[in-house]
Amino acid sequence: MNALNKTITLVTDSSCDLPARILERLQIAVIPLLVHIGGESYEDGELSKDGFWRKSAENGGATHTSQPSVGVFEDVFARMVGRGKQVLCVTLTGKHTGTVETARLAARRFGDAVRVFDSHSLSLGLGFQLLEAARARDLGHSMEDILALLEDVRSRVHALVVLDTLESVRKGGRADAFIAVIGRMSRALNVKPIVNFVEGRVQLLGVARSFRRGIERIAASVEDLAPVDRLAVMHARNAETAENLADRLAERLCFPRNQILVGETGAVLASHAGPGAVGIFVVSRPRQGDPR
Repeated sequence: MNALNKTITLVTDSSCDLPARILERLQIAVIPLLVHIGGESYEDGELSKDGFWRKSAENGGATHTSQPSVGVFEDVFARMVGRGKQVLCVTLTGKHTGTVETARLAARRFGDAVRVFDSHSLSLGLGFQLLEAARARDLGHSMEDILALLEDVRSRVHALVVLDTLESVRKGGRADAFIAVIGRMSRALNVKPIVNFVEGRVQLLGVARSFRRGIERIAASVEDLAPVDRLAVMHARNAETAENLADRLAERLCFPRNQILVGETGAVLASHAGPGAVGIFVVSRPRQGDPR
């Protein structure tokens, strides 16, 4: 194993929600997804967060997203392979988007020089996997070693999100299976859906009679996962709730508060979760006796 592996470069999509300073420091290339608002299309990140929400409101919240073209992935892969690099592309879940398949189509042109990995998550669920891949790369691990590590980390990633409204999910069409189940209940009783990811697919975990109770429920669920290796709280226009939740988790889990990433999600998750949503993203620690 080399002291530093300079031949592997990491690529991801813009749903990862890692801060720009971290992406730059770790030399992770980002391919933007597309955000559609009304009749206009933008590369994710082209609009500021305030600009995204302003345009969304002007268009009645009619926003949706789509994956980049095969050509965009090919161009990025070709540039890196041309520099003698191996490429590892880690994407958001393929269960609700065609991004991973588009990346795989682009990768065929380059044989084993480009590998594509489905994170089965998004936002910091994807971002945490990238951090682990970058750490392993910088320690000199091989591509096969890093892929094996990602398989392990992916199995320990948990994402729990409380939605303040179903409207964005309903318009996006990404969760039709449970929309039909709770849509009428949500309108009649104003319950708040709680969702998680199971093998990359968003599923209804339950409902709460208030947003506060929803937050309490996901916090308790994370406490049951302790001890944890990584922890983040992301929000969509709900910073105060996110900060308070991070404070609670730090105290309850005895986890360093300055190591909990807290931030506002970008347009990709925001387009589908809607305003007010708050989510916790966790990498749990392997249980004692776990062969991993």
